[in-house]
Amino acid sequence: MTLLPVPDTAIIVVAAGSGTRLDAGAPKALVGIDAHSILRHALDGVFAAEPAQVIVVAPAGYEGDALAELDAAAGDRRDLGRVVVGGATRQQSVAAGLAALWGDVKTVLVHDAARALTPPAQIDAVARAVVPGEGVIPVLAVVDTLKKVAGGAVVSAVDRSELAAAQTPQGFPRAELEAAYDAALTAGIEYTDDAALFAAAGHRVRHIEGSSRAFKITTPGDLERARHLLEASAPMARPTSSVDIPGIPRVGIGTDVHAFGGDGNLWLAGLEWPGEQPLSGHSDGDAVAHAVVDALLGAAGLGDIGEHFGTSHPEYAGAHADVFLARTRELLAESGFVIGNVSVQLQGNRPRFSPRRHEAEAFLSAVLDAPVSVTATTTDGLGFSGRGEGIAVTAIALVVPDVARST
Repeated sequence: MTLLPVPDTAIIVVAAGSGTRLDAGAPKALVGIDAHSILRHALDGVFAAEPAQVIVVAPAGYEGDALAELDAAAGDRRDLGRVVVGGATRQQSVAAGLAALWGDVKTVLVHDAARALTPPAQIDAVARAVVPGEGVIPVLAVVDTLKKVAGGAVVSAVDRSELAAAQTPQGFPRAELEAAYDAALTAGIEYTDDAALFAAAGHRVRHIEGSSRAFKITTPGDLERARHLLEASAPMARPTSSVDIPGIPRVGIGTDVHAFGGDGNLWLAGLEWPGEQPLSGHSDGDAVAHAVVDALLGAAGLGDIGEHFGTSHPEYAGAHADVFLARTRELLAESGFVIGNVSVQLQGNRPRFSPRRHEAEAFLSAVLDAPVSVTATTTDGLGFSGRGEGIAVTAIALVVPDVARST
């Protein structure tokens, strides 16, 4: 028997909330999303991440239910998990989790079970980002227009560029987090957020990019959103057949057209083309990247590029292909898909693409972690591309349900 090394990271999964706003007649973490509870889905993500000690903080009287969910999710990592009873407040519940840490643990992640669909990649990213003396939280940019109100009146606008929506897990060095909890207990102050407690003790908190899938299930509407996301990412049903295929590939097509115009150099297929006239657009006008994004999103049933990266998302203004493609790959992974391959055809008289075709394919394939082929053609002088007014691109993408992750 081979003994696995003892992890130096622990994840405290806070699942002791009552779920009053969800109004489901049971503690929130034990409410079902589909065939599994909120807690089970959260633990599936936790155990799909890098190995760590896992401490589930359960409501008093529901320890057995939490233990059953832990057993079902842990698989061959069952020896890494345990259940403890939470307190009357979130802070007391986290403190109960801290008291159960192994001696080897140096990094502590505190995770809300209510963020049940948090991708394992986000959990790993937070754990990797923790350094001595500093905490780390994942955040999302605030895209809605915000107003300050008083009573029934709108008082003023709020600058959303200075705001971010915090998510979990939040990661901390163990020694500093335990000291911060001791200080809060001594001061008699209750915090609802571990990062705020940590910062109040004089420590710096940094942020990394979060995930739209890591939203908190608080209301019945949130629960319904989680159900729709799980349905969308489930392997498609196959017509009656004697052959059992675990996941059916899905195909998407994307097209993009941009006119030449603007300042600077041309960006195409993720590469900069010095001396070539640029394409106009909301970002850098990279028609190849944009067509690929649309094809991938369409294949996975996740909408289109305008929904995720359009003018209502100013954070992507001026962004290059690597940003769009990496985020698209993440969206597919969050919805349970892996990329099979992408084929792209570019139509235009310029630039002369063939000398850099292999460079472009290598770049796009690396960002998407999947094979990408790119061909280029002219239209014999016909149409707007033939007249040298712009470039048209068509992309076809194949995606496959990630059956290993969904089982």
